[in-house]
Amino acid sequence: MFIESVYTLPPDKLEKAIHLSRWHTALHFGDVAWTVMILWLLVRLRLGERIREWAASLTQKAWLQGFIVAPIWVTVLLLIGLPAEAISHAVSLHYGLSIQRWVDWFGDWALESLLMLLLGTLALSCLYALMRHSQRHWWLWFWLITMPGVVVGIYAVPIFIDPLFNHFSPLEKSDPALVAQLEKVVARGGIDIPPSRMFLMDASTKSTGVNAYVTGFGASKRIVVWDTALELASTDEILFIYGHEQGHYVLRHIVRGLIFSAGLIFVFYWIAFQLLRWLVKCRGDAWRIRSVEDWASVGLVLLMMTVLSFVSEPMANAFSRVVEHQADVYGQEVIHGLVADPQRVATQDFQRLGEVWLDNPSPNRFVEWWTYSHPSTTARMRFAAGYDPWTDEREPRYFRK
Repeated sequence: MFIESVYTLPPDKLEKAIHLSRWHTALHFGDVAWTVMILWLLVRLRLGERIREWAASLTQKAWLQGFIVAPIWVTVLLLIGLPAEAISHAVSLHYGLSIQRWVDWFGDWALESLLMLLLGTLALSCLYALMRHSQRHWWLWFWLITMPGVVVGIYAVPIFIDPLFNHFSPLEKSDPALVAQLEKVVARGGIDIPPSRMFLMDASTKSTGVNAYVTGFGASKRIVVWDTALELASTDEILFIYGHEQGHYVLRHIVRGLIFSAGLIFVFYWIAFQLLRWLVKCRGDAWRIRSVEDWASVGLVLLMMTVLSFVSEPMANAFSRVVEHQADVYGQEVIHGLVADPQRVATQDFQRLGEVWLDNPSPNRFVEWWTYSHPSTTARMRFAAGYDPWTDEREPRYFRK
């Protein structure tokens, strides 16, 4: 039986996909360049000194000054990023990927900004307290605090954060037949996600895309299916999408991702520590930064974090593409025996997802290497079409024949 192995788009969608990929590339790199340029300008204009002096005029206690200085800089950073976010939403509206009204989009942005303001203020206040406490090892102490914070975030997001932006309802009420099929995939994977933790997300009020995912861990672990998936994808395709996400749990990608992130962040913080000391030593007088732990250095810290985050993208995305490919393999294997033709289901799903999200069939190699967290749709579809270890001499990677 012939299985289409090449991801293609009709001429009208292909033109849109190419233009959209150019927009995404320009916005990604342009936003970083814009942020770096503005932060660099603010450092040179000695904005940090003015904010520090104003905070010092209100209180002499350094920890209280942090609750004045940090929110100002977090707000500055959020405002710097606003143009790119607004343009991105406009592009999504233009190409039909989003249907969210501007007033609703701005409401989400404001709420997200408020959360970032609270978390950013807490993080910066903690960072500078550690700088004052240990001038040589603050980066190590901050790293030791960061990683547990990430774990808490993964646990808390589906319970406390996601419901602020989207409506969730029990999937069993909307589609009990799908729940029954998902339970079979869950059982085959040997994990425990009861129907009470399967939810339908009201994505159609904002997006035309298709998705299903697993989020959280422990008591917060749950399956989420977008309502658009019920409308646009077949049950078998939803099972494959979910199987992919389940693979991240079964293959311990969350744990591996945390270990990888811990190593990357460790190096990231050490480099930031060395750079900050050197820059303050060389240019501190010109920028009116007295020391590393001086509140006037916040803009410089944010500038370095922006640059280092950007430089680390290829490494983080390379790791992500590896685990995403493994999850693709797992997803195709876990639905074997539950759907008639896993190869066809997987290829049809990638074709559908590519069309819905307007993925470029031939992305620029450099852009793919630097920015793609997943293998290209073309590569994923080609692999899925040729992967059938149950009918050839190969052995399945994660299940027995």
